[in-house]
Formats: sequence, C-alpha cells, structure tokens
Amino acid sequence: MRGGTSRGLFFHDRDLPSEKALRDAFILAAYGSPDADRRQVDGIGGATSSTSKVAVISDGSHQGVDVLYEFGQVSIDHALIDRRGNCGNLSSGVGPFAVDEGLVEPTEPVTRVRILNVNTGKVIVAHVPTSNGRFDPAGDFALPGVPGTGSRIRLDYEDPAGAVTGALLPTGSPKDELTVPELGTIPVSIVDAANPLLFVPWDALGLKGTETPDEIDSDPALLARIEAVRSHGAVLAGITETPEEATARTPSVPKLTFVGTPRDYLLTDGALQSGEGTTVRAAMMSMGRVHRSYALTGGICTAVAAGIPATLVAEAAGGASGDCLIGHPAGVLPLSADVRQEGDGWRVASVTGYRTARRLMEGTVLVPGRWVDSRLDVVKR
Repeated sequence: MRGGTSRGLFFHDRDLPSEKALRDAFILAAYGSPDADRRQVDGIGGATSSTSKVAVISDGSHQGVDVLYEFGQVSIDHALIDRRGNCGNLSSGVGPFAVDEGLVEPTEPVTRVRILNVNTGKVIVAHVPTSNGRFDPAGDFALPGVPGTGSRIRLDYEDPAGAVTGALLPTGSPKDELTVPELGTIPVSIVDAANPLLFVPWDALGLKGTETPDEIDSDPALLARIEAVRSHGAVLAGITETPEEATARTPSVPKLTFVGTPRDYLLTDGALQSGEGTTVRAAMMSMGRVHRSYALTGGICTAVAAGIPATLVAEAAGGASGDCLIGHPAGVLPLSADVRQEGDGWRVASVTGYRTARRLMEGTVLVPGRWVDSRLDVVKR
C-alpha cells in the first residue's frame, strides 16, 4: 500500500514467522536487503527510505482499540529493521487496510478506526472514507509529493508527546547547545511528539535553506557531517549511549531536521514556493538522505515544536501557534496542533493531519528459503 508519501508491504501478523530473528530475515529478503549498491534490485524495496517500510497488522480488541500496528523501517544496505519510531505516512494506510481486510465494521461515508502503534504506545484515530463496505480511495484531495488526487483521510494523533523518549522535551529544555567534534558547538532543539526530531538551523551546517534534496544528497562530506550531528544528538536525547550506536542501531531516530524562517525556494517539481505561504521552511533527513517531502510524524513534531516558546521552530515561526504550514521540498504540509501549557510543562492533547492512501497490489511475495537463511545468520549476530 501507499500511505501518504510512503510505500510498503502490509502483512497480517498471523502470516509472518513468530520468532523475531526469522521474521526479520524474511522481511529483509522480501525487500532485497541488504544491498550494498542501495538498489534492492533482488526484492520489492524501492531503494529509498520512503519506499522501504513495512507494516504488520493484528487485532487490537484485547487492548481497547480496533487494530495493532507495528512499523518497521527496512534498511536498504544493512541487515536491520529499525522499530524505534513510527511512520505517520504509512500509518495512513492502516485504517484503509483494516476496513478492506474486515478487521473493523465499516460505516458510511466514514469508518472510524482506532489504531495502537505498538512502537510508540500511542493511539491514532483514522477517519476512513468508505463506500459499499470498502475503503474509497477516489477523491479530489491533493497531497504534495504524490501525483494526482485521492480521498482525504483524517488522522488524529492522540497525546503524541514522548513517543520514543518518554518526554516531550527529552533534555528538559526547548533549546540546547550540541558539541560535535570537528564541527564545534551548534544550537539544537530536541522535541519528541509522534517521533523525536533533532532540529538544527540551516546555517549551522553552511546551508541557505534553498538547497534541493539532490544538492544535499550528492555531497558525501556534508552527509557525513549531518550524520555526525544526528548521532551526537541521539546521545543528548538519551536514545543511545554513544554516537556510534546511533549510527549502527537507530538510523531512523532521532530524525535530523533543518529549520528556519520562511523563504522562497524551488520545489522538487521545479515550481517556486513562496515563503509567504508557509510558517517555517524545513527539510528532514531519513535514513541518511533528504526526505523528498516530509514525514507526517515529523510534521506532527514540527507543529508541536512551533507551539513551544524558545524552540528553534517557534523562533523561526515568529511566535505562530495552532496551525502550522511547513514548507518542505515537495510543497506545504498543513497541521493543527493542540499544545497547552500546564504548570511548568506542556501538554499535547492532539495533532490532526490529512493524507491519502491506496492499495497498490495484493498477493504473494516469493522468498527462497536459502535467502532467508543467509540473512538469518546476520540478523542473529
């Protein structure tokens, strides 16, 4: 299924091996990972972080929800499936999957599906357009980064704070100083809502905020500096004990995100995006490369950060709160965050966003046993 600007296989939990190492080996083989050439030519992976994701779905009635959803970021060039965070884009396919697979009782014109993301322990409520008992993908809602239009799926992220680290502000501060060897000390903000993001000013790494994803991705030295900042930020956030562990074991969190004031820049399709139509100009890294649009969980975190004074995002937004219009490489992502101050802290009641989704195919993925065995040894190590 395509969910938002991401794509991945959706499995019923019952159809996968129950033993974790064997399950991971099977999924890696299905995707064609690891592939040192980063093409995933021997599997169904799309050779980008956005198209190398997996969702595992099961009944959630015993936990007071409709379905349980486990997300996995399948590494392209390593034998690794990172489950430390969630993917908001792929999440938008879970409700439609639940409707079409008979996991919920459909209602028309919208079916409400309560989803528990087991990675983060957070609940997502999907409002799924439904017709004749099935998800209706047809509509006129345009999503930047996806060709054409589809039906609008509303997603309510309930109480998304502390999804991975357990705290909205993992360091206890809206802004910190991060020291990185050979780079020096730079200002950062670490916020954890739906997923933890490490916000960094564009100019901290010598960027103007008008660069295209290809310009950044084609500079190996710059990518190495970006990963150095991200991995040291993971230690500051308490996600890992060392930068080396962050690079090797948790490449998907925290997600380094460049942020700054609104400005004019060129979109990935060559059109000019005016800064006047945005709250902030941002771009986020995903598995070592620039996200071609913007992850929904990243958008949720960015919108929340905009509502907390003194974060880099709030400073770039000029004090704006509530609705946040994120200018990203493919267009503008609008989100609405309910952020409230309670005593000396902050509470995020909910964040609402909109996506489209579509079932792309259904059938059997073929994985020879010897390929699973070859990856099983690596996964166990």
